[in-house]
Order: sequence, then structure tokens, then C-alpha cells
Amino acid sequence: MIQPQKNSKEKKGRNFLYPKKPAGKLYNYRKWVSYVLLLFLFAAPHLKMGGEQMVLINFIERKFVFFGLIFTPQDFYLFALAMLVVLIFIVCFTVVLGRLWCGWVCPQTIFMEMVFRRIEYWIEGDANQQKKLDAQPWTREKVLKKGFKHSIFVFISFLIANTFLAYLIGSQQLYKIITEPINQHVSGFLSIWLFTAVFYFVFAYVREVVCTVICPYGRLQGVLLDNQSLIVAYDENRGEPRGKLQKAVIDSSKGDCVDCGLCVQVCPTGIDIRKGTQLECVNCTACIDSCNEVMLKIHKPENLIGFYSQDFIAERKPFKLGIKAYGYTAVLFVVILIFSSLVYKRTEVQTTVLRASGTTYQARPDGTISNLYNAELINKTNKDINFVFRSDNPDDKIEFIQKTGMLPKEGTVSITFFLIKNPKDLKSYKTDVKFEVNSNNRIVSSAETTFFSQPQ
Repeated sequence: MIQPQKNSKEKKGRNFLYPKKPAGKLYNYRKWVSYVLLLFLFAAPHLKMGGEQMVLINFIERKFVFFGLIFTPQDFYLFALAMLVVLIFIVCFTVVLGRLWCGWVCPQTIFMEMVFRRIEYWIEGDANQQKKLDAQPWTREKVLKKGFKHSIFVFISFLIANTFLAYLIGSQQLYKIITEPINQHVSGFLSIWLFTAVFYFVFAYVREVVCTVICPYGRLQGVLLDNQSLIVAYDENRGEPRGKLQKAVIDSSKGDCVDCGLCVQVCPTGIDIRKGTQLECVNCTACIDSCNEVMLKIHKPENLIGFYSQDFIAERKPFKLGIKAYGYTAVLFVVILIFSSLVYKRTEVQTTVLRASGTTYQARPDGTISNLYNAELINKTNKDINFVFRSDNPDDKIEFIQKTGMLPKEGTVSITFFLIKNPKDLKSYKTDVKFEVNSNNRIVSSAETTFFSQPQ
């Protein structure tokens, strides 16, 4: 690690970093990626698909919606599989491209580097100006700049908190909290300001500590990365021994690195990429842009710092996927296949039929045999469903004790009924029976159980 005093200031036991404002081709790409992701992040809770919020993760009501598809508590196994798919994808992504997820896609990095940090550059200036401002007494200029900056930080944190809650409780419920009297939504009102305070604290003070200390993903790199993984790395064979550039002096014994320190100055986590792979590196590529700018000025090839594998740096081996990458990819493919097949087989209505506890078969005066059942129907859609409950055997009769023909949206109904069968159709003590839920001449669900009787 570099010495803290080179680009940070000791303050109350914490090394606050002042990264230099980045610029370059890769930084421009990152900005556009961030703009797209930010647009989706703020828009998704307010967009509708199939009459539902596009993305909803409501743990309180145990309701999850992804792109119009509703998942109920009965679909928890699908939700768990979906989370497993995301986890394995990130692992697979890391094995191949290192911590690129952190530098380009992670919400913490996007908000920190593309929103809050840029506001800081706009108000307080670049790294040296920020240091100077923090070091000077509380003048009128400092009060105005700091007050203006932190006011904007609080406002943006408030927007993030509202968006975060929209994902958790739904945009409609959030709208009620905002528009209706506070005394009707005290907990919601307090939640908004609690999350606002948390996000403000994270982006105004905690900052890169989230990436370097708090986030467990960075610690997993040591396990996931191998010598074939592509990471942001310094080509020491080309750069060393480093030395200052001297005019009109050509020294063939020196490497291409002129020891300008720009790669250190722009690093948002305060590391020196020239010291090898480090867990704190989020692969933001700011050091690549700054180094390429210097290489162009001194007429040297670009990418002294670039995306390289350790095998390439050490032995100049070309990049190729390793066995670990193929293994994780195979696992990811299998899990996605299982998840897709389960989603495809998922029905709009879930039906469960159980024989009434403590009952046996009943012999009726007309010679028929009946069993008493309880059925529960769960509607997994956001529309009311009119249905007919029946046996798949047209010779069977159903006598309802408790009956309904309408299943409310996202609701449940219970049905109690006798299934009546002709003794001639019963060949053993246990007979498999199947029930169907029909809506608009279409079978939307089915369930199987057992019929008990005394064989004739």
C-alpha cells in the first residue's frame, strides 16, 4: 500500500482520500454504463409490467415481482434459485474478469464515483483544491461550499432512500406515505429519514471503506481469482525499473514507467497498482486512463496498466479461460436450466387437496362411496379468476359443503367437499384421484390425492 500522506489527510484516526478527478476513454464508457443503470434503478419501481410494479422485493408481505412475474411465499424455492443464479454469475464473472463488477456495476461505486464524487469535484474542485479547502479555517467560502455540497448530498440521499423503499414496500404505498398525513404513516415516515441518514453517512463519510473493509465480496477475490483471471494490473516487465523522464536523455536500462504517480492519485481506494494485485482494487480502470495519457505524451505504447492475467505478466502467455472458469460456467448453466424449467412449469393457481383429518370413507344410501376433502387454491396473479372445480373423471360427482367460484387476485380460497364415486370404479382400498381447476375453458391448475374405500 502507498503512504497515506501522499494523497490523503489524517483526520480523527481516519485516512480520508482525495482521489484526482479521472478522465479518459474507459472513464467515459463507465459514465454511460452508470447513466443507464441509474436510469433503470430510479425508473424500475415506477414502471408497470402486466399490471404490476416492474421490480418489487417486499419481504414484509412476502411478495416478490420481477418484470411482471409474481412470486408468492409458495414460490420461495424459485426466489432462492434466482438468488443462487445471481451469486454463481457473479462468481463466474469474477473468475474471468476479476472485480470488474465492483468498478462498473456495483451501486455503491456508481453512486460514489459517478454522483457524489462528481458533485464534490464540481463544488470544491479537484484533489488539491479539496485538500486546501479542508485545511483552511472556516471562512465564508468554506462554509458556503461545504454547506451547499452536503445539502445536495442529503437531497440525493433522500431520493435514494425513497427509491429503496419503493422497491421494498411498493411505489403506491410510498406515494401514500408521502402524500397522506404523517400521523397515518409514522413508521413509513421514520423509515424514509432513517434510510436517508444511512445513505448520507455512507456516501459522505464511509465511502471507500465499504469496498475495502465492509463488503465481503472483495475478500472472496483471493479464493476466486487465479493466474488466468483478467484483472487491472501493472505490466512490471515492461515498466520496471521505473525512473523519472529526463529531457534529451535516452536511458535504455529504464522501463516505460516514469514514476509520475498519477495511477496512485486517481485511485478511489488509495492503492498503488504497481505493487501487484490487491484486494482493495475495484477494477475501476481509472489508473489505466491516467497511465495511457502519460504514455501518449512520452510516445510510448499504451496499456502499461491494463487488463492482464498473471500468466501474461509473468510468462507472456495469451489469455484463455481456465478450468475453474469452465467449471463455474457449467454449474451456472445447469442452475439456469433448472430455474427456467421450474418457472415454465409454474402455474397461475396453486391447488392443494387433502382428505379431511380424522375421517374415513362414507357409504351412502344409494350405494355410492364418498370421501371428505379440503382444498386450498392460491391465486398467483394480479387478476380475479372465475373457476370451476371438478374431478378429471366425468363419472365422479362432487358435493360442495363450502363452495366459491371466484378466486381473488393474489388471494386464497378454501373449499370443503365430498367426492362421490361408484363402487364399481374402486378396485383397491386406495385409489388415486385427480382434480382440475378450470377457468375460461382452460385448465389452470390440478392436484392429486387418494380416495379410500372398501373394495367391492
